[in-house]
Amino acid sequence: MQPQSYGDFSSILHQKMGDQRAPLNVTIETSYRCPLTCAHCDNNLPMADRQARSSELSYQEHCRILDEITEAGCFWLLYTGGEIFARRDFLDIYTYAKQKGLLITLFTNGTMISPRIADYLTKWRPFSIEITIYGHTRETYEGLTGIPGSYDRCRRGIRLLMERNLPLKLKTVGVSINKHEIWDMKRWVEEDLGLNFKFDSMINPRIDCSQSPLATRLTPEEIVALDLEDPGRKSAWTEHTQASVDRMHLWADGDEVYQCGGAIRSCSIDPYGKLRLCVLSHQDSYDLREGSFREGWEDFLFQVRHKKRTRLTKCVACGLREMCGMCPANGELENEDPEQPVDFLCHVAHLRAHAVGLEVPPHGDCEYCEAGEHYPELMRSLAALEEGSAAEELASMRNERSSFLPVLSEEPAAAAGACGSGCGSCS
Repeated sequence: MQPQSYGDFSSILHQKMGDQRAPLNVTIETSYRCPLTCAHCDNNLPMADRQARSSELSYQEHCRILDEITEAGCFWLLYTGGEIFARRDFLDIYTYAKQKGLLITLFTNGTMISPRIADYLTKWRPFSIEITIYGHTRETYEGLTGIPGSYDRCRRGIRLLMERNLPLKLKTVGVSINKHEIWDMKRWVEEDLGLNFKFDSMINPRIDCSQSPLATRLTPEEIVALDLEDPGRKSAWTEHTQASVDRMHLWADGDEVYQCGGAIRSCSIDPYGKLRLCVLSHQDSYDLREGSFREGWEDFLFQVRHKKRTRLTKCVACGLREMCGMCPANGELENEDPEQPVDFLCHVAHLRAHAVGLEVPPHGDCEYCEAGEHYPELMRSLAALEEGSAAEELASMRNERSSFLPVLSEEPAAAAGACGSGCGSCS
């Protein structure tokens, strides 16, 4: 038998699906309850929240939904929260999912992992486990989580999984509280532990549209400065934007609000059985307690996915959306309007483009393009970056602009790129 890499297998599977809709990737949020109280989190609730606990899907309901999603074609399953281990019966739910033959990824903060849980996961091995770390030092970690002792419990959970050689990856979210320790975390994870590490600095409002997490969000200058310090991130942004340019003609011919993989290849289910396009989008939902997954996928989500745009915005003809992450879910959370551009994301995208030497073509009435009202502010942001440690590198990158992406076309085909927010619908 000829061995095949997982990447090749995944690519071939998606190619074979062609234009056929199928829920290959399903995300299930087991609970919004969590033992941590992170200031940046978009959905955490107290562990003792009785109303939340009593409203969550039962074990039997989880099993029924697992039966239905596998019958509908689910192949990859992500369990996330809140905290997945906030449910005492999570391992029972997980085992049933494993018995269905699904490739399962677990998102956890690691603080509730015990030797018993680690041993169980060794027996019922997941496809992948990802733990979010919130700081390199105890002071920073617990300053963000708000819970004394959480730093040591997280490190213990990591150690327990590593001792059993389980497939573990670590990540962090860059916020104002831990920005000074991101590279320390990266060195610790990659050099000391020998694990993969990634970070993201994009913070969303809470799923109830509360803006409170945005108090921890980095400034556009801080976000782009972090990008510039990591050669891998710089090249990735360039490659992603080129891919966006290559896909622009696909979006130019469309007139739909959603342009990601939501309800095409993926969907999400919240702790209370609400089926949605993705974990961030909460305007439209289908109650799986009242109907079947097949009905929700084939009828309800089909209609949501094919909603028509009501107006043209600057995002429609923008070639920088891979640098931006703007998607209808972001518009919903920050503006209560899926079609309204998010100003902060626009600022970051344009600053990224200028910082790595990309020309920004006209794409409508954009405040951050030349002659736009925020363009002077953008240039001040760029100057602030140049005055920092990355000044020489920034100048060199702009002098070698030809080695980066070509100037983006101003033809009508230069339409919106794909979502880059990092949600399951974008995978």
